[in-house]
Order: sequence, then structure tokens, then C-alpha cells
Amino acid sequence: MDRRDFFKSVGVGAAMLALPGCASARGKRAGKKRPNFVFFLIDDLGWTDVGCFGSSFYETPNIDRLAAQGMRFTDAYAACPVCSPTRGSIMAGKYPARLGITHWIGGSNQPTEYKHFLDLEEVTIAEALKSEGYATAFVGKWHLGNKEYYPDKQGFDVNIGGDSSGAPPTYFYPYKRGKRALLEMPAGGEEGEYLTDRLTDESIKWLDANKDKPFLLYLSHYAVHTPIQSKQELTDRYKAKAGKLPKTDGPKFAPVYGRYRTKMVQDNAAYAGMVQSVDESVGRVMEKLKELGAADNTVVIFMSDNGGLSTVGREGPTCNLPLRAGKGWLYEGGIREPVIIKWPGVARAGSECGEPVTSTDFYPTMLEMAGMRLRPKQHIDGVSLVSLLRGKGKLRRKAIYWHYPHYHGSGNRPSGAVRAGDYKLIEWYENGAVELYNLRNDISEKEDLAEKMPEKAAELKAMLAKWLKQVKAKMPASGPRNDFEVFEKAWRK
Repeated sequence: MDRRDFFKSVGVGAAMLALPGCASARGKRAGKKRPNFVFFLIDDLGWTDVGCFGSSFYETPNIDRLAAQGMRFTDAYAACPVCSPTRGSIMAGKYPARLGITHWIGGSNQPTEYKHFLDLEEVTIAEALKSEGYATAFVGKWHLGNKEYYPDKQGFDVNIGGDSSGAPPTYFYPYKRGKRALLEMPAGGEEGEYLTDRLTDESIKWLDANKDKPFLLYLSHYAVHTPIQSKQELTDRYKAKAGKLPKTDGPKFAPVYGRYRTKMVQDNAAYAGMVQSVDESVGRVMEKLKELGAADNTVVIFMSDNGGLSTVGREGPTCNLPLRAGKGWLYEGGIREPVIIKWPGVARAGSECGEPVTSTDFYPTMLEMAGMRLRPKQHIDGVSLVSLLRGKGKLRRKAIYWHYPHYHGSGNRPSGAVRAGDYKLIEWYENGAVELYNLRNDISEKEDLAEKMPEKAAELKAMLAKWLKQVKAKMPASGPRNDFEVFEKAWRK
């Protein structure tokens, strides 16, 4: 029996007690009330898709209230511009390149091989918390492997709705279309039921049943991913609102690459209805925490797994302005996320943090919040945000990195990126070309400084190359090439 099987058979907590120093560490925490955790992960929600991050069309009073109660991170990032890699980075505290999951699981043929599951050898944040007596629930979209890699194999006591699906066949009961269905939805339901509401109902039931122990509720909504489907009354409401929008002087779309274009206005009524349903979910869960008397001892984390879908060959449902491009790209529109953390009694209500942070950071942050010993060999690419939440100092991190060696239906080509301070460099793997931006002065990434600042570009390119080697990142199989049309056809199949 290897180490992993031993942990699985006796329970991670019991195994950890057998290791040197762990018993005394647990003893120091004895009698201390540990915080609960509620983690909202929204799918494809753009940086400016909520009111507190700039939207005037979508209505998100509950999310805005959460921001007013906690800290809003303005420069927070997903570890990848698509879903599965970012989801893995949260669970394991490691960059997607290190995990080997660099593309959405189930994606089309690509020039770079990647894993189609989160390895069971990874000790997830759920397993770490469970080892300290936390009740754990996963609700919603998983997309980190088939049945043998489901949430219940990765530290969650229950799995509600999480399977290998990247999106639901439909958002309406019975969540089936043709041969496709959500395989892990509980029995029950009725005609007209909406998936976002049902997942919230299940979450509230679970909170009721587990209110007497420390808990982790990981509510991972399928919304606002395609298919773009809202409840009809909400769609009608936002259609009326869109009809009253003032006419804009500029174009509704702008070119990004080739025939691909990005949307320049938020006006999609069905998408707006989906955002509102997500917001209502946040409000209902927050109200339940208050009802249970748990609100003052519950850390609430809110984020999205990648940028909003604004850049495709046809019309995308949202707009990420002032950010450039959207889902699938390493421009800011594809990776900058609306992140909010409420830590009652610690993070100052209504505060804002401009320090660059990323999705690998949640793992060590949650461990430190819970008074648990950090596991640097596990969350090797994460940095605890506790000092930022306490309003003290900055992070000791030189840079944040991305590696996306794939073609995407948004028009993106294989690329990598690094942000160090205010500067961000993107490298295109097909030909080694680079772009350099100063994000403090140019959040929209309009002015490429690579030719004006060749030394800075060379410095960041060297940093990226060193990191790629360090994490043993897989590169496109045949090296630099320009065969986007080949892979675009494969993607469309």
C-alpha cells in the first residue's frame, strides 16, 4: 500500500496525526473555533459582469453587498483562460502547467498533450480541511475528470451535480437533451425548475444538515456558461432594459485576430438573466448563513474560472471592457477575475486590494485562516493572502505565470504570459513573438511596448522561459508553427 492509499484507507486526519509534530500542532488549535468556508465559483463570469466591478446593465445587488462586507481584489487572476485548468489550480494550489491540465478537459485535438483529470495523488484543499474535521460538499460543475476522479474521490463528503460535463445540456429540468444529461443530479425536481436555483436549494439543505460542525461548501455554478438560457421572465425584463440603452458612438464589435471579433457592449438579455440568477443564489446562501447564526464565522470567497465569453467567430454574450478580448485569451479579458473575500472580523468591510493574486493562492489562504499548518510542497504555486486581508504589507512574489499551449475557438493561438509588477508580457509560441504592456497605465493593453522597451521585454521573456522549464511545461509537439486553420477545423468538429 503506497502513501496515498494509506491516507485514503485510514483517513487523512488519522494519518497526519501519526506524522512527527502534527499532534502538537492540533493541540495548539484545540478549543479554537475554526471558520466555515463557502466558495462560490462562477463559470465564465467576466471581470466587469457584476455591479461592484463596473457593470451597469447586469444587476447584482447581493454580490455587491458581499463586496461591501469584504475585500474586493481588483487585480485577481485565473490561472488559465479556460475552465478545467483553473479549477485544478484552486483544488491543488498548483499552476496548470505543473498539474499537466492546460486545456479544458474533453477539448478537441491539440498540438500539445494534456491530462484529462486531476490526479488522485494531489491532496486537495477539501482533503486538507476534511483531515481537520470539516464537513465538505461539492455542488455544481466539476469538469476535472470522469467518475473515478469525481469530487467524492477528492475529499468531498457529497457530490451534487458534479460530473465530467463542461456545461449542462440545458439549464431546465430534467437537465437532459438528446443523449446528454447531468449524471450526478439528485432525484426529484419538477418541470420548469432552473439549474442555478436547484443547486442553491441543494446547498441550503446541506448547510441545514451540517450546521453543527465546521464546513466547506464549494458551490460551483454551471452558469453563466453556454447554453445562454435564462428564466423567461428575466429574459423579458432585460430585453426591455436593453431596449432603453442609449445608442453608442462606437462599433458593437472590434477585431481581435483574423475574423475573430470581441463584443463592445453588455446588452444580452438572457445572459443578464443568468447573472441575476447567480446573484440571487449568493443572496440566498448568505441569508441561510445568517439564519443559522454562522455568518460571523464563515469566510466567503467569490470568483470566476476564466474571463467572460466575448470573443468568438460569432456574437459573444458579454463584454469585458475596459479589458481586451475574453475567454480563451491571455489578454486581461481572458484571465482577470472578479474576486471578493469576506472574512468577518478580519478583512475590513468595503476594502480594496490592488495586489496581483491568482487562483493557486486560495489553498494556503484557507489553511492559514483555519489555523492549519501550511503544506508548501502541495500548494507550491500558491501564496497565502492572509497578510493582504489583514491590511498588512504586500506579497513576496516576483511574478505570476500562465501557459496555454493550445488553440481555442475564440481565435487564440498557443501562448504564455508573465506579469511582474506593472508589466505583463505575452509570448506567442508559433513564432516566439512577444507583446509587452504596462497594466498600470494601460489596462486595455492597447500600446505594445516590446519595441520601445526591448530590455524589459527580454527580461520578462527570460523569466517565462525559466519558469516553463522549472514546471516542466509541455510545449506544442512540433515546435513553433502556424496552423491555426487546421486546429480551428478540428475544434469545430
